[in-house]
Amino acid sequence: MTKRLERALGHSFSDASLLRTALTHRSHGLPHNERLEFLGDAVLNGIVAKELFDRFPDQQEGILSRLRSNLVCQDTLHRLALSLALGDFLKLGEGELKSGGNNRPSILADAMEALFGAVWADAGFDAASGVIRRLYGKLFSEIVPEKPVKDAKSRLQEYLQGRKLPLPKYLLTATEGEAHAQQFQVVCQIEALKIETTGRGGSRRAAEQMAAEGALERLCVP
Repeated sequence: MTKRLERALGHSFSDASLLRTALTHRSHGLPHNERLEFLGDAVLNGIVAKELFDRFPDQQEGILSRLRSNLVCQDTLHRLALSLALGDFLKLGEGELKSGGNNRPSILADAMEALFGAVWADAGFDAASGVIRRLYGKLFSEIVPEKPVKDAKSRLQEYLQGRKLPLPKYLLTATEGEAHAQQFQVVCQIEALKIETTGRGGSRRAAEQMAAEGALERLCVP
């Protein structure tokens, strides 16, 4: 059955145990895929960063970081997993199966990263790079980095309003340092989506912007 998945990935595993482990959630038992997920996260971030670096030589670090965050976030990984029907191959514990774990975005996204890690462990960096570049090919080609970018709070507000969701709450949770060099900590809460992110900055506004940026990353909003 996993041969179908290997064909979709474009990689045939020499060590089948790596593929089995990548597809095993911790609820099923040991060995599970969390170590491979760690490896996959590293190779995915590296390959996506290099692809963006090569494609957009005129773009600054901030824009490249924003583009990368959008490409490696849970929502994008979840969509890739769905395109592979990855949920059909996962090994889950009974409780996770009953609760629909094979369709849960977080579980599918983590398993996607574990697959990338498994390919790297099985056949090396170039093989993992090839798999990632093939799967991400359409996404790479659709990137328009010149698209005007509003500040994070405005983008977050527009995203929520467009989905008829309540606006976020920004809560000042800490103020540290002397008056001339204070650091502010702000929490951004989106209660309807159960999202909470923290930002820090030299002003309350800067901290709010950082917290909003974190929420946008969680939501995969470019």
